[in-house]
Amino acid sequence: MNNKKCRSDTGIFFIFTRSSKSQNEGVSMEKEEAKKRIEQLTRAINEHNYRYYVLADPEVSDYEYDMLMEELQELEKTHPELAGKNSPTQRVGGQVTKKFTARKHTYPMLSLSNTYSQEEVIAFDERIRKGIQEDYAYVCELKYDGVAISLTYEDGELVRAVTRGDGVQGDEITTNVRTIKSIPLVLRSSPAAKLEVRGEIYMPHKSFLHLNDEKEKQDEKPFANPRNAAAGTLKVQDSAIVASRNLDCFIYAAYGEDLPFNTHWESLQTLKKWGFRVSEDVRLCRTIDEVFAFINEYADKRSTLPYDIDGVVIKLNSYAQQKTLGYTSKFPRWAIAYKYKAEVAMTKLNAVSFQVGRTGAVTPVANLEPVLVAGTTVKRASLYNEERMADLDLHRGDLVYVEKGGDIIPKVTGVDTSQRPKGTEAVSFATHCPECGTKLEKNQAVHYCPNTSGCPPQIQGKIAHFISRRAMNIESLGQGKTELLLSKGIIRNVADLYDLQYEDLIGLEKTIVHPDTLKEKKVSFRDKTVKNILEAIDRSRDVPFERVLYAIGIRHLGETMARKLAHEFGDIDKLMNASREDLLAVRDVGEKVADSMLNFFEEEENLRLIQRLKDAGLQFQTARDEEEKPSGGPLEGKSFVVSGVFSNFSRDEMKAYIVQHGGEIKSSLSSKTHYLLAGEKMGPEKQKKAVALGVPIIDEKELQQMVKE
Repeated sequence: MNNKKCRSDTGIFFIFTRSSKSQNEGVSMEKEEAKKRIEQLTRAINEHNYRYYVLADPEVSDYEYDMLMEELQELEKTHPELAGKNSPTQRVGGQVTKKFTARKHTYPMLSLSNTYSQEEVIAFDERIRKGIQEDYAYVCELKYDGVAISLTYEDGELVRAVTRGDGVQGDEITTNVRTIKSIPLVLRSSPAAKLEVRGEIYMPHKSFLHLNDEKEKQDEKPFANPRNAAAGTLKVQDSAIVASRNLDCFIYAAYGEDLPFNTHWESLQTLKKWGFRVSEDVRLCRTIDEVFAFINEYADKRSTLPYDIDGVVIKLNSYAQQKTLGYTSKFPRWAIAYKYKAEVAMTKLNAVSFQVGRTGAVTPVANLEPVLVAGTTVKRASLYNEERMADLDLHRGDLVYVEKGGDIIPKVTGVDTSQRPKGTEAVSFATHCPECGTKLEKNQAVHYCPNTSGCPPQIQGKIAHFISRRAMNIESLGQGKTELLLSKGIIRNVADLYDLQYEDLIGLEKTIVHPDTLKEKKVSFRDKTVKNILEAIDRSRDVPFERVLYAIGIRHLGETMARKLAHEFGDIDKLMNASREDLLAVRDVGEKVADSMLNFFEEEENLRLIQRLKDAGLQFQTARDEEEKPSGGPLEGKSFVVSGVFSNFSRDEMKAYIVQHGGEIKSSLSSKTHYLLAGEKMGPEKQKKAVALGVPIIDEKELQQMVKE
């Protein structure tokens, strides 16, 4: 073996190359070096996670971290027998839990006595003073609005995660919890043979807003607040979905035999050293005045935090003093939770407008006199649906209560009817689409505009969804540009994007007014912009089938379900011909999704749209495994990258033709690619790369001639 010394972000390591020794010995040594490198990468990534999540002091960039993770994934893919259950790569999820097993807590998870009154906090302090004869101190922590969790570690490894449940027993959700990156799978040091820690799992505001945005795009009911979103996510059966929702966790207590600390404050500092994420927003308070200073400080700060809190937890610091005071039948006597009241403001209801989404769902929105709520100015608030409006009994000009509280999205919670003038007009739900005038239809609690092809916001919404990053990822096209193209009649649906030419776009411009801020923005198509748009459209022809299916915008079909259906059926034709029973046989497909799919494929207009997208060269079947090499046929041993539109074949048919005759399809060009098969509208970047790599470029006729010969 010949050694080459190399340097990475994690230190110096060795790459070994083959010598003339026996092949078996070489394979053995290769595996041994892979094992060492996997161990080294695992330690490095765990250290970077600790510095990022616990110390908030990362040493490497996101790119460098991703490169380390990618290297580890590749090594574990090559040597799956070396991939440990606690590898950092195992957090992506993918396991399915059919049933969550009930587990009894070793140490009961008791709730705390709550109060909204400072007088009751003072009374709590007086009880402490009477029960404790010596000096004492408190630890003040934020009361996170999430899901309480118990984590059990044995010999430093996470073995079990259980929800609070009724305090005596809860549900084991270990598989889902392992996907949360701030929860260590292996501790930095093993403090005891068995350790139990308590914490709160929560959904950050950023993750919550993204999740609800995705739900609304799929015409699904959004979560009311981040706490409900976190609780619902932890009970999802597919851990890959849990991983995608970016939950987080703070640890705030430890239980076990002979732990090396005597106070709660010491335990928090030690938990950090062991690898747990502990909040920096804690304070050791010597007097009740210091406690109130902490409470008042975070009453002001709570609206700026990236997660929800609903109060402050006050705990006696000394464990010996906690033991002296003991418990009531329900609560510890040495702790109390002071809860903040939800911030509510009163303002005038100017009007109720109705928004139309890309699926045609119509949502009522209260337009308000601007009012400050929880640190932000609120002008609009959701009214959800007709039933919610009826419950509120809204009249024009009403003084309404607006609340954010545990919600990120403002909502109208009530009406001050005592100040309602006589004779004011009640607000009723719209009967016709506010955009196109079509009579609305109602399905369960949701009203829809059925004019899917002629309602402007639906068309705009479908195009915005189609070009979005998680769908076709057509860069350089944003809302302003698509609005301009729609207003000029240049496009009417997503298929029109693939007919665009340079001459259609160059020189177009328009001033767009933002509906909320009323700020003007000039949208213009100049040379570089147009070229970027056309190249992005061309690149989107290589987007895999699962994302194309999601991009089409079938009602109720989310990203995860689109992936499952694409992999289950393999191509769009089989999916379009699937029966209701076929669809329901796919795991996690419910009646709502199945019926929506059937309804979509029954519409002639949708079938014409799919055919146009096929003709444009989009991917409508799952890719063949690139490592699978077909045998037999005149193209055997030859690899092809296919780009552009063809006269006698769709792109999918062309790929099938190549495979049928023994060729191999590659998704990207490399120096090892044998041919670039070029049709019309082939991407210029692919052509440049092929020339640079010396890859021969052939057309459809040349390919057919190769097959004949």
